[in-house]
Amino acid sequence: MKGYIFLILAIVTEVLGTTMLKLSEGFTHVLPSLGVFIGFGLAFYCLSLCLKTIPLSLAYAIWSGAGTALTALIGVLVWKDPFNIGTCLGLVFIIGGIIALQLSTSKSQKKKSDSQTNRSDCRIMVQNSEPSGSP
Repeated sequence: MKGYIFLILAIVTEVLGTTMLKLSEGFTHVLPSLGVFIGFGLAFYCLSLCLKTIPLSLAYAIWSGAGTALTALIGVLVWKDPFNIGTCLGLVFIIGGIIALQLSTSKSQKKKSDSQTNRSDCRIMVQNSEPSGSP
């Protein structure tokens, strides 16, 4: 759970950094330019912390996909970027891809966990079935 909190923070700070990048107008404004470095610095730091518990492929897919989707929405709502069927479909595919990765990663982690449990059960059975050293 802690990993997902860091992942959410990584997404939020990455979107903040990207928003500041737009406001910096090519790094010509000091405060938004500082916001870019702070936002992206925190984003990568939080992303590195979430990778302690979340698989890289899943974390990066969620981080980049959610960041892209949120940034696109901010662009549409704040800067009146064009929103059409292509934009909508692109966002739907990004979100669908994140869901697919989450589901596939969850299933593979469950299989791995079940496999480790089965091996442990086998070891216990072998240990219990071995004759003891004393008569």
